[in-house]
Amino acid sequence: MMVERPRLLLVDDEPYNLDYMEQELEGLPVEILTASNGIEALEAVAQFLPDMVFLDIMMPGMNGYQVLERIKAEPEWRDMAVVIISANSDLPQVVKGIEMGADDFLPKPFEPILLHARIRSALEKKRLRDMEKRYTQALERELEIGKEIQAGFLPQVIPQPPGWQISAFFRAAREVAGDFYDVFEIEPGKLGLLLGDVTDKGVGSAMYMALFRSLLRSSVMMDEITGETSQDSSLPPEDRLRKAVRLANNYICQVHDSAMFATLFFGVLDTTSGELCYLNAGHDHPYVLREGKIVAELKPTGPVAGALEGMDFGIEGWQFEAHDLLAIYSDGIIDATNSANELFDQPRWRVLLQAESQAADQLVPRLIAAVDEFMGGTSQYDDMSLLLVRRI
Repeated sequence: MMVERPRLLLVDDEPYNLDYMEQELEGLPVEILTASNGIEALEAVAQFLPDMVFLDIMMPGMNGYQVLERIKAEPEWRDMAVVIISANSDLPQVVKGIEMGADDFLPKPFEPILLHARIRSALEKKRLRDMEKRYTQALERELEIGKEIQAGFLPQVIPQPPGWQISAFFRAAREVAGDFYDVFEIEPGKLGLLLGDVTDKGVGSAMYMALFRSLLRSSVMMDEITGETSQDSSLPPEDRLRKAVRLANNYICQVHDSAMFATLFFGVLDTTSGELCYLNAGHDHPYVLREGKIVAELKPTGPVAGALEGMDFGIEGWQFEAHDLLAIYSDGIIDATNSANELFDQPRWRVLLQAESQAADQLVPRLIAAVDEFMGGTSQYDDMSLLLVRRI
């Protein structure tokens, strides 16, 4: 395979200097381009994308500083190695060029040994930057693939049983997340509601997010997945819930030597009667709202999942009345911070929930917009998830 030669652009308004540098570079495995002014230099940069630019500072019309500024302003060009050319006595000009992004400088009159050293040094720096850039691009692509795969773990369509409104929101703090939610039919008239938050953020949390979510859903729906009837099919919802979370908890503890654990809210909703049985494994307590007022907090019924083997998890229940709204959320919402490093916190979240009374599908974007307004452009620190369930 033919290796492409490095491409060098020499920019100087003095023909003698260009001729001298070309003669000194003869025999080197490089391709040489020349430009006698700033305009020609930018045209050559745009057309040939040189690996390295020797740039004279003092030129009529567009000087070297202006050319350097344009090169460093373009994302496609900014990694070019730029060596400014200046007389030894012009130290302030050299300093200014370096501060603007030049990699090195070459003093006039030219010293051949120093010229060759500058070329080797600058090309090596650019080679390393190119390797880093390729690695970063490959990593970004891998993370993008992970993001696409993780998105497949979230429900593509949220079931909407007659008499109910259900909507959700999810936004990762990084490319992939440890938060997850799920809404699925366990059997006719029984709906699974799940929202979890794996400790920490990023790739490790995302891997455990997939593990927790898959274990929980598959264990609750084993009969539906296998097409076979088992003893679990006759178990009441509360026992199926407890068994699923205990299985996931013990499997994580026994098989995976890791400090990862998850907080979970897992419920089974009877869409006919409005009865909800739920398990809260150390999760921030969801709120139940009625006529714009918080009437219940569904507090933890057991410890976090995946931390200690053999833990038991209690089951509680809630009876939905007409227009009751259940808000399940992750701590990324209440832990959102603004530029003053203030937390959005529980009191603000409670006030915001009680101030809104619209349908669930309209309420989600309003709630998230209020949190984003509070953040005021501050980077999102943690993953955010929200699941709203309203009985119409």
